[in-house]
Amino acid sequence: MSIEARPDITLGVDHLSSWKDALYSEMMAAKPTSRPYRKKKRALQEEETRQRITEAAVELHGTLGPAGTGVSDIAKLAGVSRMTVYNHFPTETDLFMACSTHWAAHYPFPEPSAWAAIDDPAERLVIALRELYQWYGRTEGMLGKVLRDAATVTAVASVLDDLWWPYMRKVVDTLLHGWAGGRTDGNELTAALRLAVDFDTWRLLTGSGLSDDSAAKLAARMVTASIAA
Repeated sequence: MSIEARPDITLGVDHLSSWKDALYSEMMAAKPTSRPYRKKKRALQEEETRQRITEAAVELHGTLGPAGTGVSDIAKLAGVSRMTVYNHFPTETDLFMACSTHWAAHYPFPEPSAWAAIDDPAERLVIALRELYQWYGRTEGMLGKVLRDAATVTAVASVLDDLWWPYMRKVVDTLLHGWAGGRTDGNELTAALRLAVDFDTWRLLTGSGLSDDSAAKLAARMVTASIAA
């Protein structure tokens, strides 16, 4: 009997054809979404790799210092190739900027705007120095090496010019306001404040056996005495 004479066979063929058409339509509909999914997955993997490289560099900068850290060291600790490091960070400045941003998120700078609300300049100075010195104590391992190596690593100096020194100027500007009498109109107050907030001043005072609080109070007294009439 021919297919035309067998309705059951014809129905089966038609059903199979409809099923194939439906399957094909579903496959074609799925194609546009599969590519964005792969792109998203690849982007996440790339971001994870970049994060590993950044964290590895931060760890090495805190132990060896930027000058003592090579791309091979970073690649080995991150579990990637040197070329992968360069793909993510074409220049040393790119890498140091990413490291600085990552590190600062974990050790945020003391906020000068909080000190600006204190009217008495002497009280403001003591509180600011205390908070700043305590932060120095928490970050000495990294900050000391970075400031030291800026003299020999151009990329580090460049990042400090963009991030650290503007912050220090903001700190001094915040502490300048409100002083009256004595030598407060010239450069002496600015110079005294720059000295008081400097990392090396903190290191010298605490290295002499003073606590952060005692060092802050002594530095504040020295500033006040330096501008007295």
